[in-house]
Formats: sequence, C-alpha cells, structure tokens
Amino acid sequence: MATKDPQATQLARLAGLVADETRAACLLALLDGRAWTAGELARHAGVAASTLSEHLGKLVGGGLLTEERQGRHRYVRLADERVAQLVEDLAGQVDPGAVRRPRNLRESSAGSAMARGRTCYDHLAGRLGIAVTDALTSRGLLRQDTGFALTEAGLGWFDAAGIPLDRSGRRPLARGCLDWTERRPHLAGVSGAALCRHALEAGWCVRIGSERAVKVTPAGTRALGELLGIEAGALG
Repeated sequence: MATKDPQATQLARLAGLVADETRAACLLALLDGRAWTAGELARHAGVAASTLSEHLGKLVGGGLLTEERQGRHRYVRLADERVAQLVEDLAGQVDPGAVRRPRNLRESSAGSAMARGRTCYDHLAGRLGIAVTDALTSRGLLRQDTGFALTEAGLGWFDAAGIPLDRSGRRPLARGCLDWTERRPHLAGVSGAALCRHALEAGWCVRIGSERAVKVTPAGTRALGELLGIEAGALG
C-alpha cells in the first residue's frame, strides 16, 4: 500500500483554507497590510459576526493570520509577507473576464482607483507600481532579466533618496510580484516595502477610500518625476 505524501496532505489543507469565498474575501482585504477588527471584516465580507469568527479561527489555526486582542476588540492581520505573496499570486491567476462587473458607479470608481494605484500588502501595485518598477528598470537600477535584483546603482539610488534598506533578515531585497490588474510583475521584497513606506510617510501617496487604493499627491508627482523621471500621465 502506497504511503501518503505528508506534503500533499498539508497542501490540501492549505488549499482548503483558501477555497471559501468568505475566507478569500478576508485574505484579500488584509492585503492592505493593516490589522482589521473581526467586525470590520464581517461587514466587508457581508456575513454575521459569529460566522466570520469561525472563519477567522480556521485562518489563524492554519497559520495564515495572526491575531491580538486589545480590550474587547480582536484584531487580525496576515501572518507575514509569504502569505501576502501567496494570496496575490493566486489572485493573479484569476481570469479578468471572470470577475463580476461593477454593479454601480461607486463600485466602478473604486475598481478604477485600485487599478490606478494600491498597496499589495506592503508595496506599491497597480499602474503606479508598474510605473515605478519600469522606471527603476529603464534607469539600470533594477534588473529583471534574471529575476528581480537591485544593481549597485540601484542600491546607491535608495541610499541617495534617503530610503534605508534592512538587509538583516531573510527576505529578498527585490522580488517580482505578479500584478493582478496589470498582468506584469511589480517590485516587492525589502526594497518594494521600503519604497512604499517612504512614499506614504513622505506624503508622495495617500490612502483613499476603504480599500487598498492610494493616489499620488502633487508632492509625489514632483518627487517621482525628479528621482525616476516618471511623467505625471503615468501616475494617474
């Protein structure tokens, strides 16, 4: 009798955790990198709080989410960057034609904003993320021909821009992440996270709405034009 592959068992369990529409909605919402309360996620997923609590228990138990309690509130977030990568990569495999069309102008506007610019866990995505990635590549600061890698000039650019890169961990400095709206890879990894964090802290970008959408400010348009030569038309 053949022995079961334990890795296959674990893979099946992982797939089972994601293969539920409510749990998938929670994972996608948490790609904004922030901690959400159970109540916020229940409203987002359109289910009762008791139902959502059961789903969160499975996601936490399966290692996809971590939780903490502050008073009577229960906060959850994605366990780490690897989980975010898994969710974004799976979303990138969805046929764009299979996605439900917006039901009204509000949904259409929100979808357009997400496509223009958004955060993907802790880095920039959408047309904004692609524009930054293309600019870094065209200027010889980032290589994509043998996988994503910062060049020496790229490391110098981050230093000159005042964007420190933490090289102490195991996370790669640069990694390609398939953009589910643009169908091309954008910059992730340590450098992608550092650039996104700096863009938000410096006021180059601001969050808009209740989703992950961000928009470039006038200050950001000037900064990205001066630092990377990105034209304003590529940012909106």
